[in-house]
Amino acid sequence: MPIDAESLSAAMLDGWAHAQLAQGFQQATITRRARSVQRVIDWSGKHPWHWQQQEAEDFFAELRGVYHLAPSTVRAIQTDIGLFLAYAADPSYPWAAHCEALLGEVFVPIAPRRMVHRQEGPASPGKRPFSPDELQTFFDFADDEVERILRSGRHGALAAYRDAVAFKTMYAWGLRRRELCHLKVVDFSRNARAPRFGPWGALRVRYGKAMRGSPSKQRTVLTVFDWSTETIADWVHRGLPRFEASNGWLFPTERGAVLDGQALLRRFRRYVDALDLPDGLDLHSLRRAYATHIQLEWGFDTSFAQLQLGHEHASTTAIYTIASPDYRARELDRVLGATLERATALRLPHQGAPR
Repeated sequence: MPIDAESLSAAMLDGWAHAQLAQGFQQATITRRARSVQRVIDWSGKHPWHWQQQEAEDFFAELRGVYHLAPSTVRAIQTDIGLFLAYAADPSYPWAAHCEALLGEVFVPIAPRRMVHRQEGPASPGKRPFSPDELQTFFDFADDEVERILRSGRHGALAAYRDAVAFKTMYAWGLRRRELCHLKVVDFSRNARAPRFGPWGALRVRYGKAMRGSPSKQRTVLTVFDWSTETIADWVHRGLPRFEASNGWLFPTERGAVLDGQALLRRFRRYVDALDLPDGLDLHSLRRAYATHIQLEWGFDTSFAQLQLGHEHASTTAIYTIASPDYRARELDRVLGATLERATALRLPHQGAPR
């Protein structure tokens, strides 16, 4: 039985960890949450039952104003703290009673106010997908970079080739960065309904975005672009064998490890800056472009796009879908053209009618 504040605080965290394990949470999630609680303890120099509302607000303000943490990160820490305090104050557990009986203090948990998260979607309204022309320019530049490195005699042409194919794969199958980095060659398979794609007709994504406390979501993405199969086939047969060890990864590092997403992001930023493309593009813009283009440029149904992207709700797919001016102009011409044809047909005499 804990008899001092330090022991009681440690026992609370230990008990919370066991409770989360029983609920099926992953160890990584449990460790991250405990780290959030310990962060507040270290910052305030106080145990959870001594925390004050004003101190909590000062702590979160410091995370944003001094350490410049992203709003999503601060929201995650606020959620962790709220879950811990709800657990500690739950009368089903003995912690509040221990606090009063052993320390003579009443545990009155604070209620950390969370930053507002209004809707799922791009982190900033400035984020956008590639236009078709921008996408082609970006891919051409990535291909040319491989040739430039080869001509210069510098090291790094193979890595540039790998990343060029990775960028195209991210777009062609609408992948997130983590999903892309964890792809393996065996994740590709045939699609019996689309035999023209050969062994690259379907892609099994095993590291999809997980719901809170759940393992990674898996989905199968069907191949839709003919050029994408040629790109992957060329990489697997000509590029991948040049790595001494791949350990099955589709895009390995030179040591056969999982591709570093941060390194891929840095290369992406260099290319975008070199091309002087308009603001609003990030690595996720490749996935946004896929969501937009397969519906608005290629005419696929929203439900199909939702399944391809692995979205839980169609409203999420709609957020990622931004119509280009060219598409809207074409749609306007199509609708007005159809209306004009109907109006003309009504004015024309029927065939065989008496003169």
